[in-house]
Amino acid sequence: MRILIADDHALFRESLGSLLTAREFDVVGEASNGREAVEKAWELKPDVVLMDLSMPEVGGLEATKHLTAELPDIKVVILTASDDDESLFEAIKAGAKGYLLKDLDADEFFALLGAVGRGEPALTPSLARKLLDEFARPAGKKRDDPDALTNREQEVLELMVDGITTNRKLAQQLGISENTVKFHVRNILDKLHLHNRAQVVAYAFKHRLVEPPTPD
Repeated sequence: MRILIADDHALFRESLGSLLTAREFDVVGEASNGREAVEKAWELKPDVVLMDLSMPEVGGLEATKHLTAELPDIKVVILTASDDDESLFEAIKAGAKGYLLKDLDADEFFALLGAVGRGEPALTPSLARKLLDEFARPAGKKRDDPDALTNREQEVLELMVDGITTNRKLAQQLGISENTVKFHVRNILDKLHLHNRAQVVAYAFKHRLVEPPTPD
């Protein structure tokens, strides 16, 4: 199996590459951000891209969307420290064939990675249950309802209404990357059919999408 590793931490890429090579996987390249991951995937045509979510310039979710649309034969497996439900759901919706956490036991990691080569999804039982629970929701309550905001998008919206509108400050408040903030803001704009953040705030007040601030 030919593998491309996309992660912004050089030491992690080197360590993972050594482990993969020791298990006789063929590591064909490395990328430090999502943009570079897409470029190298076009150049190297790996079988699998191990994709971190939080990376500079272009995040893992956006890169995954590009790869699954442009190079559908390449399997993208998210390898991240984030066990956030929304990240899991968005990654699978973006076309990822698996979602693995970096604290996995090595034997379990390699077993799941091997399953990807056989066309199976790379998901631990606990994450698979989360997905099943999500898809089992009544139709009106599904998070992939195009007009419904996810929990994380609702958090972003509430912070914007509170006056925190820059990507940097939103990222600091939520403990996520600026690229991930951009992804959520873009989803909010698309779902509400709006064009900028000022319109989002006005719309949220008008349609009572958030609780009005209480006076001091």
